[in-house]
Order: sequence, then C-alpha cells, then structure tokens
Amino acid sequence: MEKPWLQFYDAGVEASLKYPDHPLHHFLTHSAARFPQHPALKFYGKTIRYRELDELSNRFAHVLRTFGIRKGDRVALMLPNTPQCVIAFYGALKAGAVVVHVNPLYVERELEFQLKDSGAKLILALDRCYPRIRSVMPRTALRQVILTGVQDYLPAFLRLLYPIKARREGNWIKVPKEPFLYEFQSLMKTADRTTPPEEIKADDIALFQYTGGTTGQAKGAMLTHRNLVYNAIQSAHWMGMAEASEVILAVVPFFHCYGLTACMNVSVCSAGTMVLLPRFQTREVLESIQKERPTFFPGIQAMYVAINNFPGVEKYNLSSIRACISGAGPLHLEVQERFEALTGGKIVEGYGMTEASPVTHANPVCGKRKKGSIGLPFPDTEARVVDLETG
Repeated sequence: MEKPWLQFYDAGVEASLKYPDHPLHHFLTHSAARFPQHPALKFYGKTIRYRELDELSNRFAHVLRTFGIRKGDRVALMLPNTPQCVIAFYGALKAGAVVVHVNPLYVERELEFQLKDSGAKLILALDRCYPRIRSVMPRTALRQVILTGVQDYLPAFLRLLYPIKARREGNWIKVPKEPFLYEFQSLMKTADRTTPPEEIKADDIALFQYTGGTTGQAKGAMLTHRNLVYNAIQSAHWMGMAEASEVILAVVPFFHCYGLTACMNVSVCSAGTMVLLPRFQTREVLESIQKERPTFFPGIQAMYVAINNFPGVEKYNLSSIRACISGAGPLHLEVQERFEALTGGKIVEGYGMTEASPVTHANPVCGKRKKGSIGLPFPDTEARVVDLETG
C-alpha cells in the first residue's frame, strides 16, 4: 500500500527496519555481553549492572524450572516497577513461560478472573498482595506463590528502615507459613546463574497482556516474542535512542503494555539505564530527574500536568530530559508547551493498542507535530482511514 506519511518522517528515521529473529530476552543477553558493567537498573540508590541483571534472570529461570514450569506454562507477576519485576519478566521468558502481568492494585474479583482465565500455575507477587492471592487461590490453577518485598533490592541502610516506614503506612503484613509459599530472595541465592538451555523461538507466545479493549471484560492479548521485539526496535528507532547512552525514567507501570515496551524493553534493547519508581509521586519524580538525569521519560498526560503545576517546579533542574512520548490518551497543546519550556526537551503524542504490543503511531520528535493528532504510523506499519458505514 502507499504510505504518504513517510515524507514527514524525521531525518534518520527509516521506512523499514531490520529485526532479529530471536526471542525477546536475547536483548538482555546481548546487552549484557556488550556492556556488562553498564548500569541497567537504578532503584533508590541501588545499581544493578547488565551482567548481574542477566545472571539474576538466569537464576529466576532455573527457579521456575525446579517448580516444574515448562515451555508454554503461565507465570503471573503481580509487581510494581521494582528490580524483581525486570528480573522475573526476562527470567520467566528464559524458562519458556508465558508471562501474565497482574495489576498489584486489583481487588479479589479482578485477580481471580485473570488468574483463572490465564491458567497461571505460579505467581511472584509483592508480599502485601498475599491476602488477596490466598483468598482466590483455591479457585485458580495456582500451585506455588513466591513473595518478595520492595525492600529486597534497596541499599542496606534503606532496607533496615523500610519495615518502620511500611508499618507507619500500613503496608507491613505478617505472612504465615504455607507449604506452597516461598520467599524470592531465598530461592534466588541457591539458584544456578548459568544460561538455561534455549528452546524458545521468536514466534512463541511471550505474554498474555490483559486489556479491556472495547468492552468492560478484560481479554488476554496473546503477544509473541516477535511482536514485542519488533515494537521495541521501532520505538527506540523513532525516539532516536543511542546505544548504552540513554537513561529512562521508568514510572509508567510495567504491568501495562505501554510501560513494558516504552520503558523496559526499549531500555534493554538499547542497553539503557532504567530509573525505577514503583508509583508516580510528583515530588519524588522531580527529585529523581534532578539526581539521576534521565534523557527519556515515557508518561501519560496526567503525569506531565502534575509536574507542570507542582509548586516550585522551576527550582528543579529538569534539563537532562531530551524526549518524552505521551500515551494512553490525548496530549493537550498547553501541557506540551509548558513541559517543553520547563525541560528544554521534546514531548510527542503517540498512540497504540495492547494487541499491537502496543505503539503504532507517534508524532515526529523533531519535525511537524499536529495538535490533537496521534501522529504518523511507525516504520513497517500500515494504516488507513475508513468510514464506519462503507469500510
């Protein structure tokens, strides 16, 4: 089909790209081989480098194998943006599992539906989620539950203080001993760190990503390794991300397909550094930008509005931000202009859908950006405008 939009691409953005024929987790393996000491994750002062991240994901893959997880089995992750989420995601893929991301805020009804519908056999979850998991477990296919805490990958001093903070905020729970219940760090300490035997292909399913779509009932979009590999490469190329040079502010949740691709997979495929934040709190985000100097900040309009309107925002140095992509809804011009004035960077509106892994369109970073437009189709993406009546 004709692609008249190609003439409006930024200089250097190709109409068609080259894509490797490998599973998604090979991005991590390749980045670890090329940049073993480059920081992969930063989490409240804790740094995990690429070689360590690769080995930790290997360990989790072996943990899953010891629990009988085989190719095609579903493994649920009920985690915010923490190192454990990244480790477990790529580790599960290395084990051949299909990942099922679960929102940690889900109530029992939502959690039960997703676990039953996906057929997940094992779940790795934040410890504070356990009461909800225990309540629905008898009505699901779950056989094992692995729990972890936010404190597991904090620096030593913050790890000591965390129980006090958690009790003060009402987030500390006492977990009883159960025969099916395991502790993440204990399992990881004794697990094999070598690369598991390879049996995963690019066209194997990597992820069941649940989405409401056009109805209220969530449905699991089946995304292959190839789907996710292609979209990560397209996104990194569109945003002009340089290898081993970008710092990504990762506050968009990984359990949402947008955060998974635009933050996690884009970062790992380009050997970037992710600054992990489990939730969006405006002051914390501003302090993280000033301290960690991110160059790329995927977000949603509400985040940029909160930053624009934060009292004293001009006192923070936000000049490291080079580019942002705004998704999950329209980006208003006044929000865009105010944020760009504060940072000196570019913010562009994009569009996607979970079934597409998810990004399909975005405005050019440097070229013409139309108000109220989702932008141009990505490289190797076909699009057409149709009438509802005539098709």
